[in-house]
Amino acid sequence: MELFDTLRAAADPARAEPMAAYMRHRFPYLGIPTPERRRLSRPFLQALGKAPLDWDFVATCWGEPEREFQYVGVDYLAGVKARLTPADVPRLAGLITSKSWWDTVDGLDAIVGDIARRYPVVNDTLLAWSTDDNIWLRRAAIDHQLLRKTATGTDLLERIIVNN
Repeated sequence: MELFDTLRAAADPARAEPMAAYMRHRFPYLGIPTPERRRLSRPFLQALGKAPLDWDFVATCWGEPEREFQYVGVDYLAGVKARLTPADVPRLAGLITSKSWWDTVDGLDAIVGDIARRYPVVNDTLLAWSTDDNIWLRRAAIDHQLLRKTATGTDLLERIIVNN
């Protein structure tokens, strides 16, 4: 895939090691800082954003070992979040529970939160996540309303927090 070749060509091994260390060596890194990664991926993501929703692209991003590829997958989903529906929540749960760490989960919980804002039926799923054995689903449930400010559903948030 051309985007992946572009990112691999921009790899900076000198930066990769400290980036991996910051994430407790859970994932290998290419060593591309976020602003540079976004600059390099922007043309590809803009083109993908105009096409039908591409879960295969996201799965391919998740299948790559280097963490920057998962970040690209999250960036893609954030760019198409207005097209996501409750039917996409199980796939998002799969991403949250695969290669889990706060750096991707925090991006994905905002996407789930956007779906829940538009489709309140998703709140039942978030309540179920709030008691799940998987800590990352619990985190997503807690944080999904993070940027809503005065639009925060305080009753839902209270129930989720009590569950935790």
